[in-house]
Amino acid sequence: MPVLYLTEQGATLRKDGGIFLITKEDRVLDKVPAAKVEQVVIFGNVNITTPVIHFLLSEGIDCVFCSSTGRHHGRLISTESKFGLLRQSQFQAVSNAETKVSIARQMVKGKLLNLRTMLMRYLREGAITQLAGAVDSLRQAVLRLGAANDIAIIQGIEGYASALYYSAFRNLLKQDLGFKVRIRRPPRDPVNSLLSFGYTLLVYDIQAAIRTVGLNLFLGFLHTIAYSKPSLALDIMEEFRPIIIDSIVLRIVNTRALTQEDFEPSAEQEGLVRMKQQAIKLFLQQYEERVQTMVIHPVLNIRATYRRCFELQARQIARIVTGQQQIYQPFLVK
Repeated sequence: MPVLYLTEQGATLRKDGGIFLITKEDRVLDKVPAAKVEQVVIFGNVNITTPVIHFLLSEGIDCVFCSSTGRHHGRLISTESKFGLLRQSQFQAVSNAETKVSIARQMVKGKLLNLRTMLMRYLREGAITQLAGAVDSLRQAVLRLGAANDIAIIQGIEGYASALYYSAFRNLLKQDLGFKVRIRRPPRDPVNSLLSFGYTLLVYDIQAAIRTVGLNLFLGFLHTIAYSKPSLALDIMEEFRPIIIDSIVLRIVNTRALTQEDFEPSAEQEGLVRMKQQAIKLFLQQYEERVQTMVIHPVLNIRATYRRCFELQARQIARIVTGQQQIYQPFLVK
Protein backbone atom coordinates (compact mmCIF):
# COMPACT_ATOMS: atom_id res chain seq x y z
CA MET A 1 0.00 0.00 0.00
CA PRO A 2 2.28 2.84 -1.21
CA VAL A 3 -0.50 5.39 -0.62
CA LEU A 4 -2.65 5.30 2.51
CA TYR A 5 -5.99 7.01 1.85
CA LEU A 6 -7.98 8.06 4.95
CA THR A 7 -11.64 8.80 4.21
CA GLU A 8 -13.55 7.66 7.32
CA GLN A 9 -14.84 10.85 8.94
CA GLY A 10 -13.96 11.10 12.63
CA ALA A 11 -11.24 8.45 12.40
CA THR A 12 -7.73 8.81 13.84
CA LEU A 13 -4.42 7.60 12.45
CA ARG A 14 -2.18 6.27 15.24
CA LYS A 15 1.11 4.39 15.39
CA ASP A 16 1.87 1.32 17.45
CA GLY A 17 5.44 0.19 16.90
CA GLY A 18 5.83 -0.41 13.18
CA ILE A 19 2.09 -0.47 12.53
CA PHE A 20 -0.29 2.32 11.56
CA LEU A 21 -3.65 1.93 13.29
CA ILE A 22 -6.81 3.56 11.91
CA THR A 23 -9.24 3.87 14.83
CA LYS A 24 -12.64 5.36 15.51
CA GLU A 25 -14.43 5.47 18.83
CA ASP A 26 -12.01 2.95 20.39
CA ARG A 27 -12.46 0.55 17.48
CA VAL A 28 -9.59 -0.48 15.18
CA LEU A 29 -10.79 -0.10 11.60
CA ASP A 30 -7.58 -1.15 9.87
CA LYS A 31 -3.92 -1.95 10.40
CA VAL A 32 -1.18 -1.07 7.90
CA PRO A 33 2.59 -1.74 8.14
CA ALA A 34 4.17 1.73 8.37
CA ALA A 35 7.20 0.63 6.34
CA LYS A 36 5.00 0.03 3.28
CA VAL A 37 3.48 3.51 3.24
CA GLU A 38 5.04 6.08 0.88
CA GLN A 39 2.34 8.74 1.10
CA VAL A 40 -0.70 9.55 3.26
CA VAL A 41 -3.73 11.34 1.80
CA ILE A 42 -6.35 12.60 4.27
CA PHE A 43 -9.91 13.51 3.27
CA GLY A 44 -11.97 15.71 5.56
CA ASN A 45 -12.29 15.27 9.34
CA VAL A 46 -9.56 12.71 10.02
CA ASN A 47 -7.06 13.13 12.86
CA ILE A 48 -3.40 12.12 13.06
CA THR A 49 -1.45 11.83 16.32
CA THR A 50 1.81 13.59 17.15
CA PRO A 51 3.86 10.33 17.01
CA VAL A 52 2.51 9.76 13.50
CA ILE A 53 3.50 13.29 12.47
CA HIS A 54 7.01 12.77 13.87
CA PHE A 55 7.34 9.47 12.01
CA LEU A 56 6.16 10.95 8.70
CA LEU A 57 8.61 13.84 9.01
CA SER A 58 11.55 11.67 10.03
CA GLU A 59 10.94 9.20 7.19
CA GLY A 60 10.23 11.86 4.55
CA ILE A 61 6.72 10.52 3.92
CA ASP A 62 4.48 13.04 2.16
CA CYS A 63 1.11 13.75 3.83
CA VAL A 64 -1.64 15.55 1.88
CA PHE A 65 -4.68 17.18 3.48
CA CYS A 66 -7.90 17.48 1.44
CA SER A 67 -11.49 18.39 2.02
CA SER A 68 -14.00 15.53 2.09
CA THR A 69 -14.65 16.21 -1.62
CA GLY A 70 -10.97 16.14 -2.58
CA ARG A 71 -10.05 19.82 -2.61
CA HIS A 72 -6.40 20.31 -1.71
CA HIS A 73 -5.76 22.16 1.58
CA GLY A 74 -2.04 21.62 2.05
CA ARG A 75 0.64 19.07 2.83
CA LEU A 76 3.07 18.03 5.55
CA ILE A 77 6.61 17.57 4.27
CA SER A 78 9.95 17.01 5.94
CA THR A 79 12.93 19.36 5.65
CA GLU A 80 13.73 19.92 1.96
CA SER A 81 16.61 17.88 0.58
CA LYS A 82 19.76 19.66 -0.54
CA PHE A 83 19.16 19.77 -4.28
CA GLY A 84 20.49 23.30 -4.74
CA LEU A 85 22.50 22.68 -7.93
CA LEU A 86 19.68 20.74 -9.58
CA ARG A 87 17.14 23.45 -8.82
CA GLN A 88 19.53 26.14 -9.98
CA SER A 89 19.82 24.29 -13.31
CA GLN A 90 16.04 23.95 -13.43
CA PHE A 91 15.59 27.69 -12.94
CA GLN A 92 18.08 28.40 -15.72
CA ALA A 93 16.25 25.97 -18.04
CA VAL A 94 12.88 27.56 -17.32
CA SER A 95 14.42 30.96 -18.05
CA ASN A 96 15.82 29.74 -21.40
CA ALA A 97 13.17 30.29 -24.08
CA GLU A 98 14.50 27.61 -26.42
CA THR A 99 14.68 24.93 -23.72
CA LYS A 100 11.28 25.88 -22.35
CA VAL A 101 9.59 25.68 -25.75
CA SER A 102 11.28 22.36 -26.58
CA ILE A 103 10.09 20.67 -23.40
CA ALA A 104 6.59 22.21 -23.49
CA ARG A 105 6.13 21.17 -27.13
CA GLN A 106 7.05 17.56 -26.36
CA MET A 107 4.74 17.46 -23.34
CA VAL A 108 1.77 18.68 -25.37
CA LYS A 109 2.67 16.31 -28.20
CA GLY A 110 2.53 13.44 -25.71
CA LYS A 111 -0.84 14.55 -24.43
CA LEU A 112 -2.35 14.97 -27.90
CA LEU A 113 -1.07 11.62 -29.13
CA ASN A 114 -2.49 9.88 -26.05
CA LEU A 115 -5.82 11.68 -26.51
CA ARG A 116 -5.87 10.49 -30.11
CA THR A 117 -4.99 6.93 -29.09
CA MET A 118 -7.84 6.94 -26.59
CA LEU A 119 -10.36 7.92 -29.27
CA MET A 120 -8.89 5.54 -31.84
CA ARG A 121 -9.41 2.58 -29.52
CA TYR A 122 -13.15 3.23 -29.64
CA LEU A 123 -13.11 4.12 -33.32
CA ARG A 124 -11.62 0.72 -34.14
CA GLU A 125 -14.66 -0.90 -32.57
CA GLY A 126 -16.69 0.70 -35.33
CA ALA A 127 -19.49 1.74 -33.00
CA ILE A 128 -18.86 5.47 -32.84
CA THR A 129 -18.23 6.89 -36.30
CA GLN A 130 -18.46 10.48 -34.93
CA LEU A 131 -14.93 10.05 -33.58
CA ALA A 132 -13.26 9.99 -37.00
CA GLY A 133 -13.29 13.76 -37.39
CA ALA A 134 -11.85 14.34 -33.93
CA VAL A 135 -9.10 11.78 -34.51
CA ASP A 136 -8.07 13.49 -37.75
CA SER A 137 -8.19 16.96 -36.17
CA LEU A 138 -5.94 15.79 -33.34
CA ARG A 139 -3.47 14.49 -35.92
CA GLN A 140 -3.47 17.91 -37.58
CA ALA A 141 -2.93 19.58 -34.21
CA VAL A 142 0.14 17.39 -33.58
CA LEU A 143 1.53 18.46 -36.97
CA ARG A 144 1.01 22.14 -36.11
CA LEU A 145 2.95 21.65 -32.89
CA GLY A 146 6.07 20.90 -34.92
CA ALA A 147 6.22 24.50 -36.13
CA ALA A 148 5.21 26.10 -32.81
CA ASN A 149 8.07 28.16 -31.40
CA ASP A 150 6.23 30.13 -28.73
CA ILE A 151 4.69 28.99 -25.44
CA ALA A 152 1.47 30.91 -26.11
CA ILE A 153 1.05 29.13 -29.47
CA ILE A 154 1.71 25.75 -27.86
CA GLN A 155 -0.83 26.50 -25.12
CA GLY A 156 -3.35 27.56 -27.76
CA ILE A 157 -2.96 24.29 -29.67
CA GLU A 158 -3.28 22.34 -26.42
CA GLY A 159 -6.44 24.22 -25.45
CA TYR A 160 -8.03 23.69 -28.87
CA ALA A 161 -7.17 19.99 -28.87
CA SER A 162 -8.51 19.48 -25.33
CA ALA A 163 -11.85 21.11 -26.21
CA LEU A 164 -12.04 18.94 -29.32
CA TYR A 165 -11.29 15.81 -27.31
CA TYR A 166 -13.88 16.44 -24.60
CA SER A 167 -16.49 17.14 -27.27
CA ALA A 168 -15.79 13.65 -28.61
CA PHE A 169 -15.37 12.15 -25.12
CA ARG A 170 -19.09 12.49 -24.40
CA ASN A 171 -19.76 10.05 -27.25
CA LEU A 172 -17.78 7.40 -25.39
CA LEU A 173 -20.10 7.50 -22.38
CA LYS A 174 -22.70 4.73 -22.32
CA GLN A 175 -24.64 6.32 -19.45
CA ASP A 176 -26.22 9.76 -19.65
CA LEU A 177 -25.08 11.69 -16.59
CA GLY A 178 -25.51 15.14 -18.09
CA PHE A 179 -21.97 15.61 -19.41
CA LYS A 180 -21.81 18.10 -22.31
CA VAL A 181 -18.48 19.93 -21.95
CA ARG A 182 -15.58 19.91 -19.53
CA ILE A 183 -16.41 22.21 -16.60
CA ARG A 184 -13.80 22.51 -13.87
CA ARG A 185 -14.95 25.06 -11.31
CA PRO A 186 -17.33 23.91 -10.13
CA PRO A 187 -18.00 20.52 -11.76
CA ARG A 188 -21.74 20.61 -12.44
CA ASP A 189 -22.41 16.98 -13.37
CA PRO A 190 -21.22 13.55 -12.18
CA VAL A 191 -18.74 12.99 -15.03
CA ASN A 192 -17.05 16.34 -14.48
CA SER A 193 -16.99 15.59 -10.76
CA LEU A 194 -15.21 12.29 -11.43
CA LEU A 195 -12.73 13.90 -13.81
CA SER A 196 -11.90 16.73 -11.41
CA PHE A 197 -11.47 14.39 -8.45
CA GLY A 198 -9.26 12.08 -10.50
CA TYR A 199 -7.06 14.86 -11.83
CA THR A 200 -6.62 16.10 -8.26
CA LEU A 201 -5.37 12.68 -7.14
CA LEU A 202 -3.09 12.47 -10.16
CA VAL A 203 -1.42 15.81 -9.53
CA TYR A 204 -0.77 14.83 -5.88
CA ASP A 205 0.97 11.66 -7.04
CA ILE A 206 3.10 13.53 -9.54
CA GLN A 207 4.02 16.16 -6.95
CA ALA A 208 5.33 13.34 -4.74
CA ALA A 209 7.36 11.97 -7.68
CA ILE A 210 8.86 15.40 -8.40
CA ARG A 211 9.88 15.83 -4.75
CA THR A 212 11.49 12.40 -4.83
CA VAL A 213 13.64 13.48 -7.77
CA GLY A 214 14.48 16.78 -6.07
CA LEU A 215 13.07 19.23 -8.61
CA ASN A 216 11.11 22.34 -7.70
CA LEU A 217 7.49 21.53 -8.52
CA PHE A 218 6.61 25.23 -8.90
CA LEU A 219 8.97 25.81 -11.84
CA GLY A 220 7.19 24.47 -14.93
CA PHE A 221 7.69 24.76 -18.66
CA LEU A 222 4.20 24.60 -20.19
CA HIS A 223 2.05 26.00 -17.40
CA THR A 224 2.56 29.53 -16.19
CA ILE A 225 4.47 30.08 -12.97
CA ALA A 226 2.23 31.55 -10.30
CA TYR A 227 2.09 31.70 -6.51
CA SER A 228 1.41 28.25 -5.01
CA LYS A 229 0.79 26.69 -8.44
CA PRO A 230 2.55 23.31 -8.91
CA SER A 231 3.38 24.11 -12.54
CA LEU A 232 5.83 21.27 -13.17
CA ALA A 233 3.40 18.70 -11.75
CA LEU A 234 0.68 20.07 -14.02
CA ASP A 235 3.12 19.82 -16.94
CA ILE A 236 3.97 16.16 -16.41
CA MET A 237 0.35 15.31 -15.65
CA GLU A 238 -0.84 16.28 -19.14
CA GLU A 239 0.32 13.13 -20.92
CA PHE A 240 -1.12 10.90 -18.16
CA ARG A 241 -4.61 12.44 -17.94
CA PRO A 242 -6.30 10.30 -20.62
CA ILE A 243 -4.53 7.02 -19.91
CA ILE A 244 -5.04 7.15 -16.14
CA ILE A 245 -8.07 9.25 -15.18
CA ASP A 246 -10.19 9.31 -18.34
CA SER A 247 -9.78 5.55 -18.62
CA ILE A 248 -11.03 5.07 -15.04
CA VAL A 249 -14.00 7.41 -15.55
CA LEU A 250 -15.08 5.62 -18.73
CA ARG A 251 -14.92 2.24 -17.01
CA ILE A 252 -16.87 3.42 -13.97
CA VAL A 253 -19.56 5.13 -16.03
CA ASN A 254 -19.90 2.54 -18.78
CA THR A 255 -20.11 -0.41 -16.39
CA ARG A 256 -22.56 1.56 -14.22
CA ALA A 257 -20.35 1.01 -11.20
CA LEU A 258 -21.62 4.47 -10.26
CA THR A 259 -24.93 6.02 -11.25
CA GLN A 260 -26.71 9.32 -10.68
CA GLU A 261 -27.69 8.16 -7.18
CA ASP A 262 -24.02 8.14 -6.14
CA PHE A 263 -23.77 11.93 -6.48
CA GLU A 264 -25.35 14.86 -4.67
CA PRO A 265 -25.43 18.65 -4.90
CA SER A 266 -23.09 20.42 -2.50
CA ALA A 267 -24.66 22.39 0.35
CA GLU A 268 -21.48 24.48 0.54
CA GLN A 269 -21.14 25.67 -3.07
CA GLU A 270 -23.95 26.40 -5.49
CA GLY A 271 -23.85 24.36 -8.67
CA LEU A 272 -21.25 21.89 -7.40
CA VAL A 273 -22.04 18.19 -7.85
CA ARG A 274 -19.98 15.92 -5.63
CA MET A 275 -19.52 12.22 -5.01
CA LYS A 276 -21.05 10.54 -2.00
CA GLN A 277 -18.76 8.77 0.46
CA GLN A 278 -19.10 5.30 -1.10
CA ALA A 279 -18.45 6.73 -4.56
CA ILE A 280 -15.23 8.30 -3.31
CA LYS A 281 -14.09 4.98 -1.86
CA LEU A 282 -14.84 3.16 -5.10
CA PHE A 283 -12.95 5.75 -7.16
CA LEU A 284 -9.94 5.59 -4.83
CA GLN A 285 -9.87 1.81 -5.21
CA GLN A 286 -10.05 2.09 -9.01
CA TYR A 287 -7.37 4.79 -9.03
CA GLU A 288 -4.99 2.82 -6.86
CA GLU A 289 -5.41 -0.28 -9.03
CA ARG A 290 -4.71 1.77 -12.14
CA VAL A 291 -1.55 3.52 -10.94
CA GLN A 292 -0.22 0.22 -9.58
CA THR A 293 -0.66 -1.47 -12.98
CA MET A 294 2.62 -2.72 -14.43
CA VAL A 295 3.48 -1.42 -17.91
CA ILE A 296 6.51 -1.23 -20.18
CA HIS A 297 7.98 2.26 -20.13
CA PRO A 298 8.02 3.27 -23.83
CA VAL A 299 11.38 5.07 -23.61
CA LEU A 300 13.37 3.05 -21.10
CA ASN A 301 11.80 -0.31 -22.07
CA ILE A 302 11.56 -1.45 -18.44
CA ARG A 303 8.62 -2.79 -16.45
CA ALA A 304 7.26 -0.30 -13.95
CA THR A 305 3.98 0.76 -12.38
CA TYR A 306 2.32 3.89 -13.73
CA ARG A 307 3.17 5.56 -10.41
CA ARG A 308 6.84 4.71 -10.92
CA CYS A 309 6.57 6.12 -14.47
CA PHE A 310 5.60 9.51 -13.01
CA GLU A 311 8.99 9.57 -11.30
CA LEU A 312 10.79 8.36 -14.44
CA GLN A 313 9.32 11.26 -16.41
CA ALA A 314 10.43 13.70 -13.71
CA ARG A 315 13.92 12.22 -13.86
CA GLN A 316 13.99 13.00 -17.58
CA ILE A 317 13.44 16.66 -16.71
CA ALA A 318 16.30 16.46 -14.22
CA ARG A 319 18.63 15.02 -16.87
CA ILE A 320 17.63 17.66 -19.40
CA VAL A 321 18.17 20.65 -17.11
CA THR A 322 21.58 19.30 -16.06
CA GLY A 323 22.65 18.71 -19.66
CA GLN A 324 22.61 14.90 -19.58
CA GLN A 325 19.73 14.57 -22.08
CA GLN A 326 18.69 16.72 -25.02
CA ILE A 327 15.02 15.99 -25.80
CA TYR A 328 12.13 15.22 -23.45
CA GLN A 329 10.39 11.98 -24.46
CA PRO A 330 6.71 11.90 -23.43
CA PHE A 331 5.05 8.78 -22.08
CA LEU A 332 3.05 7.37 -25.01
CA VAL A 333 0.60 4.49 -25.18
CA LYS A 334 -0.36 2.43 -28.23
